[in-house]
Amino acid sequence: MSQGKVRRLVGKYEVGKTIGEGTFARVKFAKNVETGQHVALKILDKEKVLKCMMAEQIKREIATMKLIKHPNVVDLHEVIGSKKKIFIVLEFVTGGELFDKIVNNGRMREDEARRYFQQLINAVDYCHSRGVYHRDLKPENLLLDSFGNLKVSDFGLSALSRQVRDDGLLHTSCGTPNYAAPEVFNAGGYDGAAADLWSCGVILFVLLAGYLPFDDSNLMILYKKISSAEFSFPPWLSYAAMRLIRRILDPNPVTRITIPEILDDDWFRIDYKPPVFDEKEDTNLDDVEAVFKDSEGHHVTEKKEEKPAPMNAFDLISMSRGLNLGNFFDVGQEFKRETRFTSKRPAKEIMHKIEEAAKPLGFDVHKKNYKLRLENVKAGRKGNLKVATEVFQVAPSLHLVEVRKAKGDTLEFNKFYKNLSTSLNDVVWKTEEDRQELK
Repeated sequence: MSQGKVRRLVGKYEVGKTIGEGTFARVKFAKNVETGQHVALKILDKEKVLKCMMAEQIKREIATMKLIKHPNVVDLHEVIGSKKKIFIVLEFVTGGELFDKIVNNGRMREDEARRYFQQLINAVDYCHSRGVYHRDLKPENLLLDSFGNLKVSDFGLSALSRQVRDDGLLHTSCGTPNYAAPEVFNAGGYDGAAADLWSCGVILFVLLAGYLPFDDSNLMILYKKISSAEFSFPPWLSYAAMRLIRRILDPNPVTRITIPEILDDDWFRIDYKPPVFDEKEDTNLDDVEAVFKDSEGHHVTEKKEEKPAPMNAFDLISMSRGLNLGNFFDVGQEFKRETRFTSKRPAKEIMHKIEEAAKPLGFDVHKKNYKLRLENVKAGRKGNLKVATEVFQVAPSLHLVEVRKAKGDTLEFNKFYKNLSTSLNDVVWKTEEDRQELK
């Protein structure tokens, strides 16, 4: 962790850089100062949660994750609170999203896709056995650990079995349209297990094909395609894989294949290894209620940062699996959600240059110390694109600048930073090797 003027502690956790943001929460990298264990700290503003009447949903998400202990599900270590904030301490997963792997590498071989699908089915089967339905399964919510194992995350839209009405069905339409089962769009209610399984089928198709089975910019046309299971297979899929996908993407939830039937499927069973793990003991949810009632909480200690945070070699390595300090224009950066570059310019000049470059691109700029928050005034495909930048001091005359998508569409972010890179050409530090390549 960077040791600058500011050292922010939440109980026994030292808080580091932001690694993700949502509407109601920000996720930061953190370290348990007692054990050295790295964790992800999901931070929620208590007043905002209560004002927007999100308390019950947040309680449900915490309660859901505390019920689950499975090698293919992100683990919740504990939940703590302060007077103004709620902190959910989660397992820190280092391998990124399955979504990024698909975008960067395209479709997978059947053996690789099958392995991820087997792990996904294992996780979903376990969640359903605990009365938990995810309801927003998609590659963006599937993380990979350092060994390449799949981890299901983001239970913000999950439902517990106690939410099922007297008719035995769930009645809240939610999830991402391209991955949602046809019955989710209907007013008659749906079975959470069958709906999750449909999403698994869409994910398997994406892994094998490299594109979505159902996609259209017009939502009504998209719903029509989903309702009639109107899609076609690419020619490279095996008959066994196509047969399984067709049985999962059955628009009738009553005749749709079930998880026990998937576990007996010949294609699925190739090289299948059932998970081995210890069951979680009875779960105590008292701390979930406590954080909302302002019972004894941990208070955050933080001070105003007056200069760029220093960065050591450990920080540089931990920020990226393949960090190339000199190359802001790497072709391999395409479809990334963040990028970094180094500069020998003063920190204030770098900030000014980024601000100058962002405004003509239609972005509002908000500054705080050596951080910039950029927001596109025009809404894109997934709302207003928001970009976070921060300047770190690596050495007295060398700074590292991080440019990261905070919210919005990934492709729009990539278009933005390609335009930004052109404007910052004279700011980025280039090695002698870089200069030779540009000649």
